[in-house]
Amino acid sequence: MTISPDTADVPVPVPAAAAPAHETTTPTDTLDLYLRHIGSGRAVMGRVLGGMAEVRSEGPWIHTDDGRRLLDFGGYGVFILGHRHPAVVAAVHRQIDLHPLASRVFLEPVAARAAQALAAHTPPGLDFVHFVNSGAEATEAALKLARAHGRNAIVTTRKGFHGKTLGALSVTANTTYQAPFQPLLPDTTQVAYGDAADLKQALAARRDRACVIVEPVQGEGGVHIPEPGYLTEVTALCREFGALLVVDEIQTGLGRLGTWWGVDAEGVRPDMLLVGKGLSGGVVPVAAMVATAEAYAPFSRDPYLHTSTFGASPIACAAALAAVRTMEREDTVARAAGLGARILAGVRETCAPYREILVQDVRGRGLLVGIEFTEERAVGELLLELIARGVLVNHSLNSTRVLRLTPPAVVEDTALDLFFSTLAEALHVTAAHMAG
Repeated sequence: MTISPDTADVPVPVPAAAAPAHETTTPTDTLDLYLRHIGSGRAVMGRVLGGMAEVRSEGPWIHTDDGRRLLDFGGYGVFILGHRHPAVVAAVHRQIDLHPLASRVFLEPVAARAAQALAAHTPPGLDFVHFVNSGAEATEAALKLARAHGRNAIVTTRKGFHGKTLGALSVTANTTYQAPFQPLLPDTTQVAYGDAADLKQALAARRDRACVIVEPVQGEGGVHIPEPGYLTEVTALCREFGALLVVDEIQTGLGRLGTWWGVDAEGVRPDMLLVGKGLSGGVVPVAAMVATAEAYAPFSRDPYLHTSTFGASPIACAAALAAVRTMEREDTVARAAGLGARILAGVRETCAPYREILVQDVRGRGLLVGIEFTEERAVGELLLELIARGVLVNHSLNSTRVLRLTPPAVVEDTALDLFFSTLAEALHVTAAHMAG
């Protein structure tokens, strides 16, 4: 079927492809290949989780090579549209057939349209889009752009997570990941998340040379939600002390919190906004750093100051364009808000019998929910019990007592009922294990 440019984001049937080679690989073969070529640690983790390999996906479901189907409430925030949304898949197929990678010499229209579509939904004034391949690269672009403005002192928040490349790792406040790679970027300071007074003290010592990077809600930090007004205070302090403000919405943006962006709740406009995960449409990795005209000026003047061979590739931008248009058409943000409220209420009700003895807190906004346990061991126990029963969730990299849910906005009632019943069973078994 031929797809015209005007219908590139409209769902169409996609012909079945020939069976990929991995479908004939046994679980034992896959595990052995991991041991020999990818790493023993990852292989051991795979074995602990059951040894199966994921081979197919659609909507909220992942299929494994042993014939199982799992409800995906994890995915680290990528699958706001679910797996393989037909509109995104169709757009990517079309782009592959036309022009998947660009020469990097001429103008490329798909990137231009994707930038226009994304900027139509960012806070007013955030109009310039620098596409990259991953969230960590978006962080790197922002840190370099800040340095181009003379802001070479960085202020980040404790438990903040912004990636693991060298610059991004410098602002990812977790010594477990940082220690093997010291020294990292110099003059990097950590302040308490949600504490405007602590930030003020740090900025006062770095007037006119600081860059502040912060998340509206700390995802990997354990779904840590600041008090209302915090982002407004952060913005005011940055203006007072001449600091550039970078808001990392890689996980929280594009409807994940029930609004297009986490900053929307307070009407905040940063100098730079980091976008990723959901921008892929669940199909092709793509991320972006979006900036105001003033902040973007050094990159705007010299297009070769910060480049990437694969950044803004036509295939990735086709996915991003289709993802944004699909969210508009399907009112994904409003659906995330409504579905998120139901999920948060349901999780709280399901966890209520285990408060204090197992569960310490349940918190969330939109489709980002955290269950904090009284003991770290309970996170691993519950994760394994859920996977054994066909539900996939994530732990939090910067908060080891928090199990994190990032379900897609395409979950239907039957799948939601399955999740709640499975969570109840898994909590019951986990509580028994912990008591024993």
